[in-house]
Amino acid sequence: MKKQSRRKFSADFKAKVALEAVRNQHTLAELAVKYDINPVMISKWKGELLENIAAAFEKKDVSEKQSVDTQELYAQIGQLKVENEFLKKSCAKLGI
Repeated sequence: MKKQSRRKFSADFKAKVALEAVRNQHTLAELAVKYDINPVMISKWKGELLENIAAAFEKKDVSEKQSVDTQELYAQIGQLKVENEFLKKSCAKLGI
């Protein structure tokens, strides 16, 4: 008896099938035959699409996050410069 492996579908394919299911131009059974997928799987993908559709319209505030990150990095650069100068002076005094 041969073990059947699970099929993996890309996100693009899932979105395409779920969008067709949302349009209601074909029944789930028709889509299942067309794409050779279980109708339950199509309905799950449709539910996920409808659940997460608002995320497509959310604006991500990238600029605020970047400004915080740059401030932290500049602080770290300043601290490293001070430590570097201190070590240079210490090595010069010791003759290393």
